[in-house]
Amino acid sequence: MAVFLLMLVLSCENNRQKSIDLLREVDPNVEGQWVNMVVEIPAGSIEKWEVNKTNGKIEPDSLNGETRIIDYLGYPGNYGFIPQSILLKSAGGDGDPIDVLVIGKTLARGTIVRCKIIGALKLLDNGEQDDKLIAISEGSPLSQINSLTELSENHQGTLEIIEVWFTNYKGVNKMKSKGYLGVNEAQKILNSALKGYSFE
Repeated sequence: MAVFLLMLVLSCENNRQKSIDLLREVDPNVEGQWVNMVVEIPAGSIEKWEVNKTNGKIEPDSLNGETRIIDYLGYPGNYGFIPQSILLKSAGGDGDPIDVLVIGKTLARGTIVRCKIIGALKLLDNGEQDDKLIAISEGSPLSQINSLTELSENHQGTLEIIEVWFTNYKGVNKMKSKGYLGVNEAQKILNSALKGYSFE
């Protein structure tokens, strides 16, 4: 009986998340380095999904009527966005919510997760700003990590893997890396995207 009730609660929560506007109705709830993010693509997936900016639902990114599949290794972390954020085109952005790569266990699409921002990877996608915040999920075995320096020292090669992945998953020379930024710079990017949303 207890298992049935737990499954019912989880089912209701999943249905609630599917019915709300994940871009507009979820509070980013920024507290220091901590923020809420929404998972669009679970770690390891090669299917490209993204939030629909009109209705706030997560939908397949389609190409010729079929879900877009990336021609590369699966995502190196849970990939998604910060709700109520926009990188404004007028400020050099791509007009989309700010992206986040969350290191931790694989999470289901549509999950709202609390995570700690530890830095950012500065990227250009066809000349447009397409920065990726790097974060650790709450409750992760890595949750004691507070910066990219600590991540690099304790888990060598992680930052190199992430940078190589992002500069290659769309094909050769499609994405350009301008290197990593620390926590303070990452939070400035986040704050700019949150302000951008209020002007949208």
